[in-house]
Amino acid sequence: MPPGPAVPPGRPLPPGQQPAGQHGQTAPQRLDPAEEPQEQVERRKPRVGLLVAMALVVVVVLGAAAAVQFIPELRAKLGITAAEPEVTIAPPPGPVQFTPTLKGPGADNAAPSAAGVRAALAGPASDPVLGTLTGTVVDPANGEVLFAQNADTTLVPASTAKLLTCAAALLALPHAAQLSTKVVAGDKPGTVIIIGGGDPTLSSYPVGKNTVYPGAAHLEDLVEQVRAKGPVTTVLLDLDRYSGESIAKGWIPADVAGGYIAPMVPAMLDGGRADPTKAVSPRSANPARTLAEEFAKRLGATVPAKATAQAKPDAQVLGEVRSAPVVELVDNVLQRSDNVLAEAMAREVAKATGQQASFEGGSAATIKTLKDNGFDTSTVTLDDGSGLSTLNQVSAALLADVLKVAAAPDGADPRTAKLRPLLGALPVAGGSGTLAGRYQGPAAAAGKGWVRAKTGTLSSVNSLAGVVLDTDGRLLVFALMSNGSVPGAAQPALDAVAAALRQCGCR
Repeated sequence: MPPGPAVPPGRPLPPGQQPAGQHGQTAPQRLDPAEEPQEQVERRKPRVGLLVAMALVVVVVLGAAAAVQFIPELRAKLGITAAEPEVTIAPPPGPVQFTPTLKGPGADNAAPSAAGVRAALAGPASDPVLGTLTGTVVDPANGEVLFAQNADTTLVPASTAKLLTCAAALLALPHAAQLSTKVVAGDKPGTVIIIGGGDPTLSSYPVGKNTVYPGAAHLEDLVEQVRAKGPVTTVLLDLDRYSGESIAKGWIPADVAGGYIAPMVPAMLDGGRADPTKAVSPRSANPARTLAEEFAKRLGATVPAKATAQAKPDAQVLGEVRSAPVVELVDNVLQRSDNVLAEAMAREVAKATGQQASFEGGSAATIKTLKDNGFDTSTVTLDDGSGLSTLNQVSAALLADVLKVAAAPDGADPRTAKLRPLLGALPVAGGSGTLAGRYQGPAAAAGKGWVRAKTGTLSSVNSLAGVVLDTDGRLLVFALMSNGSVPGAAQPALDAVAAALRQCGCR
């Protein structure tokens, strides 16, 4: 007898039936549900209904149990005693009381006494390496002079004179003002004129690459603007914004090649530097022409031997770029002690006050602006705006007075808001700017990070003027000037004086 059809793999057999080939019987096939007799389908229906009914009962029972569990009133009515006590939720903890260990500067902190400050400075200020030393310490919260050593005597200030230049700039100029460099069309087709707007920070580097001047405008932008207006064959310069000599009387000519200064013209690249990334770098002897030639090179143009011209007032503007705001330029002047930028600021003060944009005009405008704002300038002499000249004469009292107003604890003095940026621009001892490498020795290390001050250095001149927090959190202003001293010895000695103020409760 032939075997019956095989059962598909995995399909179960009805009870009592054997697979095909066993005991010589053929396994009957299971019917598809669609082929089942109607009476078998009908017999299964009550089972489905029963299962649904049972599921509903379970849900109701569980729901009731949950209600009984979580509703105390229902449990009580039903006489059900809770097996466990109710959970009590505690209120959230109160806010954490934060008690800072550092105190900010302010008039409420303990004030030092004049006797205490004099005692603290008696040793450091008498160091013979300081030569002729004048100085003063002032409490800006109340104006009290805590220490004075010939503070009204004028000496050569070196670069601390930049404090006066920058103070005048902040008082006379809008803080958001910017210096502009424009290119306009010349008289002949293909000829353009660069109009110097007094911005020495114009960068030769591409956008995204910084020089010593953060936020500087880029020559690349100016070139692209001009290129879009048409071909250029000849580049000229309008330098009429400045007048007078380009080198001050008290400057040493070797300082140009040495990298400390450039001839002052209203149009230049990178402050005239050969290396735009270094504060001290050899400078161009003719920075305006250096700019014109670089601009022409990028446009495929030339600069004639006689390259200066006067642009017409209504000349078509082909391109323009702007410097960082004045308040940021001031920051750069003081952080890096940038001589060229300081001279540019002095000339902008001169223009703003109706003076000639020259060394003489900038110096006169700085003194007049300070005097008009209530500072005693009766003994001051300025020959430039950078302090590079050895002909400058300034008192420690004047430097301290400017910083005292900038550091005043409230807004009662309207000058304070204008001068406050001076404080943020001061280099930090052992941390930034011209003080980054100082305050390393044992006598000065206590001032690291606490002293902020403007430095001043010439061959026999060393000065330091700024602010410091004493150990009680009281802000003190100081100004120290040393003439007839050697920088290598005098600088750490001045640092030690300021560090002594930091260590001083001085009561």
